[in-house]
Amino acid sequence: MKNALIHQSSEYDCGPTCMVNAIRYLFEREEIQPGVLKHIWVMGNDTYCDKGCLGCHGTSRASMRYMADWLREYGRGCCFPVYAEFLCDGDAVVAPGTKAWDFLQQGGCVIMRCYADKIPHYVLLTAVLPGDEVGLFDPYEEDPEFEGEGRRVVAGYPKQMNRAVRYDLLNLEDMSDYAMGKYDVRELVLIRRTDRDKNQKAG
Repeated sequence: MKNALIHQSSEYDCGPTCMVNAIRYLFEREEIQPGVLKHIWVMGNDTYCDKGCLGCHGTSRASMRYMADWLREYGRGCCFPVYAEFLCDGDAVVAPGTKAWDFLQQGGCVIMRCYADKIPHYVLLTAVLPGDEVGLFDPYEEDPEFEGEGRRVVAGYPKQMNRAVRYDLLNLEDMSDYAMGKYDVRELVLIRRTDRDKNQKAG
């Protein structure tokens, strides 16, 4: 049975929440090894605020890279059929012909660092949709009012997506909602199953 995707529990845990959601999206509940989930929560929220509070600047690039590397090696060594890869800077592009696009078309998913209200944020890309859109799950629960066209709320797919955004808007070099921004701050974590190639179904 597939799990519904979850929302973050604080203002800061979008990174590990998206990593957990990637596992929930790709695997049936009975397939998920609890050790994977435990390790993700331990690795995330590794930053400190000015007052010294752990996690209050979210999850660092180093932690996201480490989670991708760890998940890939865990998959190899522990008979868990998963592959993960970290992309950054100029390699972090979501468009036809890119590695991220291929992962989505093959049933995988992509954790993307972007902006929401001009604040760095992580979301989970899960599908290529008609009309040059990408389906994604934003773990921050709210009813946003988007400016302009190309970004919309999606209802009825709790196991896959709650937003749809035109892919050209994801690649903007500014701080608009769901844009990745300048190349030197971009991050993508590509994740897929290694035991099947069929596209994941909405649900």
